[in-house]
Amino acid sequence: MIRIATAARQTFRSLRIRNYRLYFIAQLVSVSGTWMQSVAQAWLVLRLTGSGVDLGIVTGLQFLPMLLFGPWGGLVADRVDKRRLLFATQTGGGVLALVLGVLTSTGAVRLWHVYLLAGLLGVVNLFDNPARQTFVGEMVGQSELPNAVSLNTVVMNMSRVVGPAIGGIIIVTMGLAACFYVNAASFVAVIIGLAMMRTAELQRTGGVPRATGQVRDGFRYVWRTPELRNTLGAMAIIGVFAYNFQVTLALLAKTTFHGGAGAYSLFTSAMGIGAVLGGLVAAHRARPTPRLLQGLALVFGVLMAAVSLSPTLAVATAFMVPMGAASIGFIATANASLQLRADPAMRGRVMALYAVAFLGSTPIGSPLVGAIAQWSNPRVSILVGAGATVVAAGLLALHHRTAVAGQPSAAAGRVAEVRGVEGSASQVA
Repeated sequence: MIRIATAARQTFRSLRIRNYRLYFIAQLVSVSGTWMQSVAQAWLVLRLTGSGVDLGIVTGLQFLPMLLFGPWGGLVADRVDKRRLLFATQTGGGVLALVLGVLTSTGAVRLWHVYLLAGLLGVVNLFDNPARQTFVGEMVGQSELPNAVSLNTVVMNMSRVVGPAIGGIIIVTMGLAACFYVNAASFVAVIIGLAMMRTAELQRTGGVPRATGQVRDGFRYVWRTPELRNTLGAMAIIGVFAYNFQVTLALLAKTTFHGGAGAYSLFTSAMGIGAVLGGLVAAHRARPTPRLLQGLALVFGVLMAAVSLSPTLAVATAFMVPMGAASIGFIATANASLQLRADPAMRGRVMALYAVAFLGSTPIGSPLVGAIAQWSNPRVSILVGAGATVVAAGLLALHHRTAVAGQPSAAAGRVAEVRGVEGSASQVA
């Protein structure tokens, strides 16, 4: 019992910080609503057109602004007060969900409405995503950042369990529009949480002053830093080909296994259960490592292949639990690695590039995997993602091995590290 209590304290240690605790609870409510809307929106598109390509386009439009303008969103997050920016983005997201609910409940909704609202939500997320990512560091500080990032993934994926499960029930009993209304109301939780925070306890880094070429500076900084460059490259490959589950799982449920909204909710909930477990394991670890990132990418790819080849809905659902754990373990490890390695003045731009690689790649990946699924079948589209993920894992391993081979001996490295610390201390003194 003592060991269990100690492990629990280690895993949830960031929640001792009041501001982060408020944020954690508010995000759990809000992201559950977002996942609820995600299920309803996918089913709305399939009801309107029945096309995998249309579903891919809607999903892609939601992330197109991130792909085109992601670094500028990150620069804004570096420049302004992140808490105030989040007030604005959360309000915008709530209004857009409300509009979609009204259009759906009145029967006026058309496919172009869904396209437009998805694109506008993408504009909101352009600023919201880097602000949320970097605001975590302001709430908890550098020492607890890996733990808080991992717990954030737990929030996202507890919501992935709760949201689709409740969403499926609401769709069946109350209709699609109700999901959009509930999501609109859920944004209020984040706004309240932000309002209740003690601003004096935030560890603000200070805004970056305006200057020309700051977006280019962010690109150059990432390119000159191999650890950042390689992690973002692997994330881009996996983002394009693998992280399109809103498309692939919906089509797998409907086309391959001939199920309805309940089957799709079952898939996303099973993946979410695994993701919660994976996030908790990641939260218990003190620090991310390159070897861990490589291993998680490899396991994720292998499990995606297992899902794609599953003979029945039950077998596919069973494989989605460990696949969800591996996928979120990879995301949390990549996220924490980037934030810990990035200079605070560059962190917003670095995390915006992470969002471009992870989310902004969706306008390319979603229509692509949707087309592959429609022209062949959903199993093939998932298998393509599995292969790309294994390739990314191999590239990470190769880059890491090359970097290690080019370094001095471990003993020399430790001496250099000690001297570097001593030099820093003398400069401070």
